[in-house]
Amino acid sequence: MMAWLQLWTTGLMTTMALSLSLIIAQDSGLPEGEGQADIVKKESHPVLFRQKRAWIWNSLYVEEEKPAPIAYKIGQLKSNKEEREKRFKIQGEGANTIFTVDAKGDLFVTRKLDREEKSLYYLTATLYDGNNNLVEDAGEFVVQVTDINDNTPVFPMQYNGSIMERSKIGTKVVEVRATDADDPTTANGELRYSLTKNGEHSAFQINDVTGVISCNIDSLDRETKSQYVVVVRAQDMRGMPSGSTATTSVTIIIADINDNIASFTQDTYELQVPEDHKLSEKIGTLKLEDRDEIQNKEPIFTIVNEKMFSIERSPNKDGNLMLREALDFETKNIYSFDVRVQENMPFPPDNERTAVTKARVNIKVLDVDEPPVFSKPIYNFNVTEEMVVNNIGTITAKDPDVTNSIIRYSILDKDCPIDIHPFTGQLSTKRKLDRELEAIHMFQVKAQEEPNGLESFVKVNIIVLDVNDNQPELVTNDIFVCENDATNTVIGTLRASDKDDRPASFTFSLASDNSNFSIKDYGNSTADILVRQGPFSVDDPRDYSVDVSISDGGYPLQTSITKLAIKSCRCNAKRIPTQCKAGARRMGVSVHALIAILLCILTILVIVILFVMRKRYQKDSLASMKNSGEIHEQLVTYDEEGGGEMDTNGYDVSILTSACNDGSLLRHPDHHPHPSLYAMVQKPTHHSQPNACKGDMAAMIEVKKDEADHDRDGFPYDTLHIYGYEGPESLAGSLSSLESSSTGSNLDYDFLNEWGPRFRTLAELYGVDGPNYYHQY
Repeated sequence: MMAWLQLWTTGLMTTMALSLSLIIAQDSGLPEGEGQADIVKKESHPVLFRQKRAWIWNSLYVEEEKPAPIAYKIGQLKSNKEEREKRFKIQGEGANTIFTVDAKGDLFVTRKLDREEKSLYYLTATLYDGNNNLVEDAGEFVVQVTDINDNTPVFPMQYNGSIMERSKIGTKVVEVRATDADDPTTANGELRYSLTKNGEHSAFQINDVTGVISCNIDSLDRETKSQYVVVVRAQDMRGMPSGSTATTSVTIIIADINDNIASFTQDTYELQVPEDHKLSEKIGTLKLEDRDEIQNKEPIFTIVNEKMFSIERSPNKDGNLMLREALDFETKNIYSFDVRVQENMPFPPDNERTAVTKARVNIKVLDVDEPPVFSKPIYNFNVTEEMVVNNIGTITAKDPDVTNSIIRYSILDKDCPIDIHPFTGQLSTKRKLDRELEAIHMFQVKAQEEPNGLESFVKVNIIVLDVNDNQPELVTNDIFVCENDATNTVIGTLRASDKDDRPASFTFSLASDNSNFSIKDYGNSTADILVRQGPFSVDDPRDYSVDVSISDGGYPLQTSITKLAIKSCRCNAKRIPTQCKAGARRMGVSVHALIAILLCILTILVIVILFVMRKRYQKDSLASMKNSGEIHEQLVTYDEEGGGEMDTNGYDVSILTSACNDGSLLRHPDHHPHPSLYAMVQKPTHHSQPNACKGDMAAMIEVKKDEADHDRDGFPYDTLHIYGYEGPESLAGSLSSLESSSTGSNLDYDFLNEWGPRFRTLAELYGVDGPNYYHQY
């Protein structure tokens, strides 16, 4: 009803405006329609000769969403040119489809239109007579689609907002916007916003035109309520009850600020800590309660009248109690102090009356078995070199526990020249120290509780003090004398060095008279060698030298004598040598070098003497064995291994007894075969056999030895190994198997033939008759 009324009112106002324009045109003598702005006539004449328009337009409006089952008329096309027969033609948007025209010029709409889809249609009209001649050229007109309230408001997105707690009234939270597809220039598209009673609207308000939601109170408290949900309603028709509406919910988060002070969770904290607790490590945690979020938890801790401990913030911003100084149970085992907490805030906190801002901390120190404690972190002592010192100083350590155990001291380095008393800790030298070999001796001393208790270590430095115990040494370059050098010519400069640490004042002089040279000492540790008397010649076979005596001026005074060789040269006018005869330079040798040389010579002599004695002893031993006339079991080794039981040809000892049979070491074809030694000793007999010929065996061995000793071009092919034996004076007699063949035996080895093929060789050696298994040489 309201939409229809609005459309009717708009049409009436438009009709009145057009009628007024027609009246003005008639009064002015102009044709109807001359002053209408909607008519655009296409003319090719200049502006000054523009032809008057003949179109007369009525207002053309179409109501949107109007059903058109049958085309309905919306206006008429008119022209002031009268023709008996006329025909109208329209062109443009929707021409002859949406809009049609008849011969009378009536304009019709054939379908339902939507203003939100298209609100204006631009058309042109032309007029023809019955002969299809152009009567009125094209004139433009517009068909407007009038709006009705056929669309409801729409919120295009979900809105959320946030605001800090304790914000002032009027603080903006969020701006909401709804859209309406209807004409925004009419009431159909004008929206108004409001908060419905369905949401929590009391704390907030909304601007009905802009849709800005703002704070309505100044007492927002996140700790009381952290989130609000308000319902926003948007209504068109400027909020009139007949307008269409849409709603959306808006979530408002209350952001936290630091408006609550941190509070201890208890009034008293009881903690225990061992006395060996490391510094700057946590002892315990003083937990806090803060209603604010953790990013706004900013506690400040203060320990009252106690410097042994400190407090640091934990990741959760609680208080971690830290140890600043070392604890000692024996000194103090209980600590009690107060801890305060506060926060910097620009206004009084909400929990000012209920917060616990002071707590009592009681700490009990636990006893721990501690290692010995040295009186110093490091010990430094001085010892004079070349002296044996019985009391260098004392290392002191004690047991810090109540038990006060006895401490035993020791030095870890076994090669250390310093010794320590195990119970008093007194240091002494094992031998004289030499500063020139090692100026500082560094080692560690261990202190351990008795018995086998805890132990500690400390570093000790022994600084060796210098004494004047080194002779000065001559330092100079090669010195030469020219054949034409005159008296008092300086031929070289002398300097000296000293291994001692103390500064020396060297003096130089001649140790013996010298007819050719003299020394001039300047008193500043340098001296010059001067020519005393010539002449000098390169052809002279003598070598020139001076004995230089050097004194270091220390206490005790150290003096050295060095023979300095001087070369003789032929020189040019500028005293540049052109030809020199090398002189033997013999420098003094120190005592340490002489002792080292003598020790080397002595060591070599002892080694030579021992070697000679050993050779002589071996020769005497061989001679005594040769003269003893005894035959012992000997093994000739060819550096090869046998094949076990099946190997009977690797070595045949019967060659050693061949001399007992025929006195010959060679096999002759005219001799009858004789049994081998193996065959002779294998077959047990019940009657005694003659003993082996000891004299022939000894002769054979001596022949072999003699051949080996005199054949220097050949390699020894055998080695004699002497096994242990019992001598002729022993009651046990000889244990050699070489003589076992001459003794009777009651053992019968024929049973070996019954043991199978593996024992066949053994049976042939020990269990057969002699005539069947003789071997020839």
